[in-house]
Amino acid sequence: MPERTIDFGHYGARGMKSSEAAARQLDRLVEGIASPVTSKRGLLARLHYLTRTPHARVAAREAGLTATERTVKAWLDGRRSPSRANLERIDTAYWAVRRRNVARHLLRRLNARGGTRVELHPLNQSQVARPHQRVLGFRTLNIRHWDAIVRAWSAGDFQALDDAWIDQIADLGSDWGKYEYVTNLGFAA
Repeated sequence: MPERTIDFGHYGARGMKSSEAAARQLDRLVEGIASPVTSKRGLLARLHYLTRTPHARVAAREAGLTATERTVKAWLDGRRSPSRANLERIDTAYWAVRRRNVARHLLRRLNARGGTRVELHPLNQSQVARPHQRVLGFRTLNIRHWDAIVRAWSAGDFQALDDAWIDQIADLGSDWGKYEYVTNLGFAA
């Protein structure tokens, strides 16, 4: 059984951790406010989402939005504008709270009908010298239990996400180490 890759890219291979690619795909599945936070519409929509209920306000604080109630009210009323740093905090808090809120629904969709088929596209070896290249092919895998993956993703715990992802791709058998890094990963829910 292969161990985890320690020195990825030593011979020139390019790609990303497959758990990172899975997190990006999960982020794509979460629909949210399309307007940028820098626009008035995008800012107000995010602030309303983060302040509409006591639960949302607590989640926003946990996600890093530390502005006082008075300041947020001034932003909502248009009397003041948030600084660039606060715009980033608002956007980061919005996506963190949004991920947390949709995780249960997304988990139900991913686990439905026996799981979700994942396509794994191998890493790019075009810069690797011929003697060091490995035979890699496109692989598919049906992941039946997404619970730990979605829980780690929604919490933003990337080490736990990586561990949960490796537990699932170990179903590829002795080939799983070849797909710890990929160029692309795809699935839908």
